[in-house]
Amino acid sequence: MLFFAFCAAAQTSDTTLKTTTIEVIQAYKPEVKPLARPEFTPDLPPRDTTRPAFRYEVPQQALYYTYSSLPLRPLALGKDTIKLPFANYVKLGGGTQSTLYLDAALNHAKSGSYETSLHLSHLSQSGNIENQRVSMSGLEAEGTLHAEGHAWRLALEGTRNRYHFYGYDHGLMELSRDSVQQTYTGIQAAIDVRNERQNRWGIDYHPAIGIDYYSDAKDASERTVSFDLPVRKMIDSSLTIGLGVRGVVTRFASGLRDWYNDVVQVTPQLLFSRAGFSGRAGLYITGSSYYPVLLLPDIEARYQIPNTSFLVAAGWKANLRQNTFRQLTSANPYLFPFSEYPSYRLRQTRTDEVFGMVQNSPGNHLSITGKLSWRRFENLPLFLNDSFDRKNLYIVYDDQVNATSLELGLRYQVANNFSVGATAMYTAFSSSTWDRVWHEPAVRIKADLNWKPLKDLTVTGYAHMLDQIYARNELGQEIKLKTILDLGAGAEYQIIPRLSAFVNVYNLLNNRYQRWYGYESFGINIYGGLRLKF
Repeated sequence: MLFFAFCAAAQTSDTTLKTTTIEVIQAYKPEVKPLARPEFTPDLPPRDTTRPAFRYEVPQQALYYTYSSLPLRPLALGKDTIKLPFANYVKLGGGTQSTLYLDAALNHAKSGSYETSLHLSHLSQSGNIENQRVSMSGLEAEGTLHAEGHAWRLALEGTRNRYHFYGYDHGLMELSRDSVQQTYTGIQAAIDVRNERQNRWGIDYHPAIGIDYYSDAKDASERTVSFDLPVRKMIDSSLTIGLGVRGVVTRFASGLRDWYNDVVQVTPQLLFSRAGFSGRAGLYITGSSYYPVLLLPDIEARYQIPNTSFLVAAGWKANLRQNTFRQLTSANPYLFPFSEYPSYRLRQTRTDEVFGMVQNSPGNHLSITGKLSWRRFENLPLFLNDSFDRKNLYIVYDDQVNATSLELGLRYQVANNFSVGATAMYTAFSSSTWDRVWHEPAVRIKADLNWKPLKDLTVTGYAHMLDQIYARNELGQEIKLKTILDLGAGAEYQIIPRLSAFVNVYNLLNNRYQRWYGYESFGINIYGGLRLKF
């Protein structure tokens, strides 16, 4: 363009340039201005120092759910065939006091179809006192079949416990082992069914029936048939009604007398839960061999303060205990043989409890429980020693016993690695018939410990204390038994995945206490062994 402009100017000028040519050439290359490259320095985000607050709303045990969740069956997923490793085990051990110990379990399950379990146990010991021997054996089997929305359960149990009555004065009497031996044998069977899916009527049911045979070595036996037919229906999300009929028919037979010991109940009930409030209200119409007609209340109300773990509860609960042959000898195995006890009379015990309770979890790991109760017992069975040789205890009844009790409980738990807890109960008795509530402790304290200091090591511990136990000696004089303080510990170490070793120590302080007058404890007891898993 400069070239053509110059030529045009020359034509209009007087000066003519004929032989000279001027050529101007300019080269231009566009460029983008370079920018400064940013330099990135990686850095972690600022640390969050706030402490999160997690809240878990756990339903209380007083709530009774009338529904069950339907099983998930996604079509896109295959069948889950994962099995828990080492569901079965056998423990064998021995130790001081000629201890023989066996504990074995067999379990098998097919997801969604059935579960079965078998448990076998045996423990036998001999002490330093003549005829101080005990042997306890048990077998439990259970199976559940899931079919067409129902769970059918069958349970069998057998027990054989052998005791020796060594509580006599060994300086005055010498008795053979066979003459002081007593054996209790029991066989139980039960079947029940419950619906796992809600039916079109919205009714849940769980009928059950059971039979029981129990006998001793002195020709006394007891046969029992029991049944329970409960149904429930949820009216809405906050109200459920229930109705049931339950009964126990018991016949005792001995060489001296036979008797029936029966209880039948009709159990209407209401369950309520809404806005932090929950509770139940029942009034059970009861007839029995001893009481013609009773109305037994079962009332409890709970309230949990919103956004807290603080719960308060109050209630009134009554019950009727049959005092069967099995119940009495399970509580005290050194009873006078019923086949040789003509003065024994059948009485059933009514119990009433009016209580108030508080629960709280002030921290992430601590839980606290407190309970104040007033109790009344009609025809409470008590135990007194025979004045002749002291080794046999017989039953007497107190027409009415009133008691005020205070219970406290604490538990501190950190996941599954550490747990320690304790419960304490003090009861102030007021008897109407006897000077004391014989052989019934007024102070009960129990503590337990479970700790995993290492991955393969588990440590356990316990502490039991019973105090203010009163009895009568051979002369009929009132005596207070020595305070029972029993401490113990145990440990189990996994050597390989299938094999572990264990050791248990009982009565570390070697206290020679007496739970029943004349029956001194075994003292310190140590036994250990191996557990094989498969």
